[in-house]
Amino acid sequence: MLSQTAEYALRATLAIAAQSSDEDPVRVTDVAADLRIPRNYLSKILHQLTRRGILVSTRGKRGGFRLAGSPSAVRLDAVVGVFDTMEQRRQCLLGRSTCSDRHPCAAHVRWKKVSEDWLRFFRETAISDVMGRETPRHAIAGRASR
Repeated sequence: MLSQTAEYALRATLAIAAQSSDEDPVRVTDVAADLRIPRNYLSKILHQLTRRGILVSTRGKRGGFRLAGSPSAVRLDAVVGVFDTMEQRRQCLLGRSTCSDRHPCAAHVRWKKVSEDWLRFFRETAISDVMGRETPRHAIAGRASR
């Protein structure tokens, strides 16, 4: 249900939140390798997240990216919303141009509930709620050896 770019942004943001610190930001090369995302593509995604205030970037030899705020303050929809318009998900599941509560398609009532739950999940879930379990182990081990 997410675009490839929004999915990459979310996965990378979670990895950065789990691995970075104020003194030791995460390099785009490390995130790209750990998550198997093309480096140049990921770099563009991370810079867009930086322009929106979700990430902070630091230049130089010890530069990289870190989360701009605390993981509990950043909601998933803030990350995904940079690349996908969340409200667009309310389009008719069956592709009808006119589909509403007044003129529903056969799937409208059930799809509306699923769609609202999906949006609520992204709006109410913070980075801290879902980070930690999917962090690549070799990324953390590699960072400790610097």
